[in-house]
Amino acid sequence: MHHTTRRTIRLPLTAGVATVMLGLLGACSSGTADGTETSGTDATYTWWDPYPQHEDSSDWAGRVQACGEEAGVTIERTAYDTTALTNQALLAAQEGTSPDVILLDNPAVSTLADTGMLTTVDELGLDTSAVDENLLAAGVVGGDAYGIPIGANTLALYYNKAVLDAAGVDPATVTDWDALTAALEKVTGAGKKGITFAAIGTEEGSFQFLPWFWGAGADLRELDSPEALAAVELWKGWLDKGYAPNSVISNSQNTTWEEFLTGEYAFAENGTWQVNSAAEAGFETGIIQIPAQDGGGAPAPTGGEFIVAPVQEDAARYEVTRQIVECMTTPEGFVETASTFAYYVPPTAEGQEALLAENPDLEPWVAAVQDAKGRTSDDLGTDYPVISEALWTAVQNALSGAATPQEALETAQADAAAATS
Repeated sequence: MHHTTRRTIRLPLTAGVATVMLGLLGACSSGTADGTETSGTDATYTWWDPYPQHEDSSDWAGRVQACGEEAGVTIERTAYDTTALTNQALLAAQEGTSPDVILLDNPAVSTLADTGMLTTVDELGLDTSAVDENLLAAGVVGGDAYGIPIGANTLALYYNKAVLDAAGVDPATVTDWDALTAALEKVTGAGKKGITFAAIGTEEGSFQFLPWFWGAGADLRELDSPEALAAVELWKGWLDKGYAPNSVISNSQNTTWEEFLTGEYAFAENGTWQVNSAAEAGFETGIIQIPAQDGGGAPAPTGGEFIVAPVQEDAARYEVTRQIVECMTTPEGFVETASTFAYYVPPTAEGQEALLAENPDLEPWVAAVQDAKGRTSDDLGTDYPVISEALWTAVQNALSGAATPQEALETAQADAAAATS
């Protein structure tokens, strides 16, 4: 077992982060319930996750406790919403009160790793060789992996079978952008609505645009490339022709889904988390991968959490932490997480095969996850948030007509380059 040594944690506070943290000071968590300092022999280990909707009596909470029991300890679980969790983790690291384990939204892993507050998987003695490289990459910074995905969700295109049948469209033929646009033309010509998606000016907007951006071969370091322009012009062309509604400019993923549930749309871009809702939609639905420009499945961004281990003053704690993490990341553990949440695809081939044996209808989602890509991959790390904001702003400006697609992307590239240089 390779124990990590104590490292210096650097936490430069921007004005925005400092403001958020000051607001959280009164809610600061300590290493144990009574605020005393923990040690390697303590029978209580602390766990933070972003699932406040799952109470102590839930299947998820029981699963967490079971991993503690297997390691011979009690887990004290605290749940925050996603944004508060990241801020609270940074604050706890600054104060030396980090929990033993955090389940963290994957784009935030690089933010925490950049401060020096996380152990690497090698330092903790974890084997990640079976984890799909495209999923593990979201937690890699400077060549080191700082956590393990407990599963992944991503985006695809849901379709309304009745709408497509009435327009004479076979969803199996929608394999590239031209075929999709031709399908939208047929659907709107038959008096129905084409496609809805979320282009809102937030991270959700970037999340939904990235499959088209990456599907054209574009790179997040070059927002004004010809490939990026093709993706923006695709969306803009759909709005101009009435294939997509103007509401997409302000749509969140939830409002997009509400539009699809009206039964009027042929397609909706949305995620794995809507599988159960789609099954109860009142009309027959199906799923296809988002097509790349010239065919095949486009890389869609991965959602989902990583399990990470913050640096501890007492290195004796790491052995039990490793056992807890391993319990959550066995092939059986991955499938159990997928079954508990209903929308996570295991991040290993073995886990995916086991999931499909139980739920063969999830095959399109497994394929989408296999083609997916982390938003902070390509070693973007903490540069990703500012690049993403420049990108969603460009999409907003292009779709609203505030700028041409080319002008919007040139401004985005200039802004991103200035912010990351």
